[in-house]
Amino acid sequence: MDATTQFIVTLFLLIACAVVAGELVSRLGQSALVGQLAVGVVLGPTLLGPYLGLSSISSELSGLEILATFFVLMTAGLAVTPDQIAATGVSAGLLGVALFVLPFLTGAAVVRLLYPSLGWATTLFVALTISITALPVLGIMLHEFRLLQSRFGTYLLNGALVNELAAVTAFSVLLRVADQSTLPWLSAAIGAVTVGVFLCSILAVHYSLRALRQLRIWDRWVTRVRFEWHSREAGFAILMVGALAAALYSQAIGLTFVVGAFYAGLLVTPESVGVREHREITRVFDAVTWGFFIPLFFALVGLQMDLRLLVTSPAVLATFAALCAFAYASKVAVGAGVSRSLGWPARDAVGAGFLVASRGAVELAMAIILVSLGLFDTRTFTVVAGVGLVTTLLSPIGARRFLRQPAGPAGAEPEQVRPWIASSVPLSTVAERPLPEER
Repeated sequence: MDATTQFIVTLFLLIACAVVAGELVSRLGQSALVGQLAVGVVLGPTLLGPYLGLSSISSELSGLEILATFFVLMTAGLAVTPDQIAATGVSAGLLGVALFVLPFLTGAAVVRLLYPSLGWATTLFVALTISITALPVLGIMLHEFRLLQSRFGTYLLNGALVNELAAVTAFSVLLRVADQSTLPWLSAAIGAVTVGVFLCSILAVHYSLRALRQLRIWDRWVTRVRFEWHSREAGFAILMVGALAAALYSQAIGLTFVVGAFYAGLLVTPESVGVREHREITRVFDAVTWGFFIPLFFALVGLQMDLRLLVTSPAVLATFAALCAFAYASKVAVGAGVSRSLGWPARDAVGAGFLVASRGAVELAMAIILVSLGLFDTRTFTVVAGVGLVTTLLSPIGARRFLRQPAGPAGAEPEQVRPWIASSVPLSTVAERPLPEER
């Protein structure tokens, strides 16, 4: 079989099996990423890889993986809008910061204890990846529990949003610190300043677009372009050009493209590009990303995992189990503790803790970048991805025992199922449950 045919066959197997497996596990109440990861594990070196020639990723798949990582990060970044951040509120802000800082700091000590052979930089990156709450997975679980449009759900989504913002920012700073050419404190300072410069640039473009739209200049220009532009899906093309430009900009100033791809979403909001244009752009982006790149991304992540490395001895398996237990318990404890301290009822607070314990795409995208930089080997990558898989499996199981589903239809529109792409829901518009500070 020639290389081109082998590539097409591999791509067919990954996409077809990932789509089917994702649908099957979704019907069982789990996130689709669980099934998509499992497909990669089955087809990879853990089980069938040696017989299918998939023990490693080819150069063609490596290129696709980078592109899929870019789309996954853009998907997460489209959840980030300045207005949503401003409307987060103190309670969700405290939850998001605590969900990142406490598991990260304690996780660094736990990872060092469990894996003493890891270098200090790798230890910090492992702690970072297990400190991120999966915003898309959380949104799907809230939809399943019929809490997506409740104030409780908005509180958790905004908390997860702050968590991801903190994690992506810390990731870019740590990449600077991992550079041995300068002093750690100087690298951290440079990294923080560089991230600040990048964010200020992105926000300046965002508010410039918003000001033009408020002056009707932008609307007139968009209308004119709509009539004169002959190419199809021009909005999506412009989105991709802007996102790639942001990624190149972040690379040029010493940040990884992860930062640029994630924060490029700040430029694409209903307030800056218009409600109609935003809906059209995200419709196309949604179809491409969720229909192709996200299943491919998680299948490729599973393909790079080698679970045989985790069962080489009882001690190795016990160490991995201990890390999973810490990653799960730390999120549950922090989520429940912060929610309870803000006045949420005990059952809701514990349910919140279980919901925010899931992991997802952002930390896996970071892990892929770290593999390419040589900071993660196959064992470390497998550990991080395995923790994400275990915690995502357990989160809805634990939450189901504590959350009360409100009466009402279970269905929801696609825009409601994926709130990280649609515009944010103002806290004042959802009145199912009052926030604790309003009681």
